Amino acid sequence: MTAQAADTNAQYVQEWQEWRAGWEQFLAQPYGWLAATTFSWVEGTPRQYPTLPGLWWQEGRLLYVDPQGQEMSYDGEAVTGVHGFDLSQAPDDTRFTAGELQIGVTYREQYLLVTYDPHAPGRTGFHGVPTYEPDPRWVLTARLESHSSPKSVSFDTVGTDAYTYTSRGVIRFAYAGSEHTLIPTEGPAGMAVVFADATSGVTTYGACRSLMVPEPGVDGTVVLDFNRALNLPCAFSGMPVCPVAPPENRLPFAIDAGEKMPYGHE
Repeated sequence: MTAQAADTNAQYVQEWQEWRAGWEQFLAQPYGWLAATTFSWVEGTPRQYPTLPGLWWQEGRLLYVDPQGQEMSYDGEAVTGVHGFDLSQAPDDTRFTAGELQIGVTYREQYLLVTYDPHAPGRTGFHGVPTYEPDPRWVLTARLESHSSPKSVSFDTVGTDAYTYTSRGVIRFAYAGSEHTLIPTEGPAGMAVVFADATSGVTTYGACRSLMVPEPGVDGTVVLDFNRALNLPCAFSGMPVCPVAPPENRLPFAIDAGEKMPYGHE
């Protein structure tokens, strides 16, 4: 390795380490994924769910809550009596606040309630996520072949029914002399791919890992930096609305880069 190449590699590793530090700070925040303690699918009759204050039930697209005198708020407004919320078009994991707890709401024809407790053992005992050593060889150049208009794609989901996402095209890249493809999806943070590979279920979480994809250049070129492959919430807590990598995104080789299985979740 030339001195220039060594310097470039050292700079890449330093940038990756700084990015990792920021990501693990995100994971360890008081009401992040590691604070999730319970998951409850809402039923059609009023009832109380484990760790949640008040009564909850669903009628059509409306999520009803009766705080029963307990402190609760949504979107900065106090919830003081029985109220129905149509959160079917709201972002996933929209939050209520109840004392020290937050309650995340996700709609999949049925409402899912997730309790977030900053004192959860998964958060207070967090000591980082194991990763492969960063390797610039896993920074691959790819190309996005855009559809004439975005298309709907359906992915199976951990613990519940399939869910429909939007995809703007197909990503093509070469590895070890063969061409491979990935179907990206659109989300609040931009374009991403959920993928599985020969490490899945061995050293990495079996359902998938996720990789953010930067905006393509004018010629469609995108960079896939697999050193930044991440676990989704289901890898930490079993959250039942994470996507499963579709057959098109199951790569036949081992991607020895990015996050491994979280500690304690083998």
